[in-house]
Amino acid sequence: MPTISSRDFNQRASEAKRAADEQPVFITDRGRPSHVLLSIAEYRRITGLGHNIADLLAMPGVESIDLELPERRDRPRVEDLLS
Repeated sequence: MPTISSRDFNQRASEAKRAADEQPVFITDRGRPSHVLLSIAEYRRITGLGHNIADLLAMPGVESIDLELPERRDRPRVEDLLS
């Protein structure tokens, strides 16, 4: 994986961002890895963020998931909704 020093990163941020589009880029501080630069697509893939409910429901195999919802016993009364 590509590695760049903090100093070089500050001087060549555009180059580092282009490299991060292909794979994570390690940024070092005094020779030790301190940060990782990722594309937003890779970040979302790793964290699972960025999906909306429609995307999740459209995933293959979702129709075989059993979803049991508990019955709600504390439904609002009409009087509660009007006040």
